[in-house]
Amino acid sequence: MFAVFRDLVRYNAEFTIGLVLVVIIVAFSAASFFSPVDPSLIYMTIPDQPPSAQYWFGTNSRGQDMFWHLAAAFKNSLIFGLTVAVLSRIISIAVGLTSGYLGGWVDRVLMFINDIFVSVPIFPILVLFYFVLRNNMDSFTLALIMAGFGWPFDARLIRSVAVGLKHREFTRHAVFAGMSTPKVLLEEHLPYVMPIVFATFMNNMLWSIGLEVTLAVLGFTNINQPTIGTVLYWANSHSAMVVGTWWWIVIPVILIVMTFLGLFLLAVSMNEYIDPRSRLRRMGA
Repeated sequence: MFAVFRDLVRYNAEFTIGLVLVVIIVAFSAASFFSPVDPSLIYMTIPDQPPSAQYWFGTNSRGQDMFWHLAAAFKNSLIFGLTVAVLSRIISIAVGLTSGYLGGWVDRVLMFINDIFVSVPIFPILVLFYFVLRNNMDSFTLALIMAGFGWPFDARLIRSVAVGLKHREFTRHAVFAGMSTPKVLLEEHLPYVMPIVFATFMNNMLWSIGLEVTLAVLGFTNINQPTIGTVLYWANSHSAMVVGTWWWIVIPVILIVMTFLGLFLLAVSMNEYIDPRSRLRRMGA
């Protein structure tokens, strides 16, 4: 794993740029742990103060210091994205490896279920869940729901790799040695699909955070919890650009672009590393 990281940093400029951007955002989010006040409280400072030495990112119309409020918002959004990505990766790995290795009726049943989830329109379903759950729709509940819909595309991709691994010589040796099916999948096949898992992990974080931002801006989440989306929701509700508090919109948007660009570059770099020809071309071979 360290060798992969070293090669990506050494030969792939996009990976390095993406890594720097993500590290900056993560470090900024970690600052929320040292916040002098609860970021969710309102009217704790003078409202509508522009960026200054005292208030680095200014204050909003709700009397919140934007630096600490945004740090908490990005921390919550990153945790949300990580939760969705991890849970959906677990499902996609389990379904993809099992389907590709066992084949037969198990493969047909799992891929039938997979195709059903692929065809389901996610956004209307999430809006419906919001109206059903209403006050119980916190970030973790939303993450569980989104993880349940975020695995099918990647499960089919992992299955395609597992089908090829099933007929490899090392798999036959493992079976002849008496290894059980779960052990074959975890010890023999899982390492081969991990590059795909890492690449799709970044894409899934992008997808989940972007969808959370969309839902929050429209008011379909818990708007009192600081996230990237709820920051923009309250800025829009108070007509930030109209009344002149431009920093309430501009600074979050800049940080959002940095986050999305960083994750996108990491995902593209990992996708390129998976392809041997692209990897060798980067290395000058």
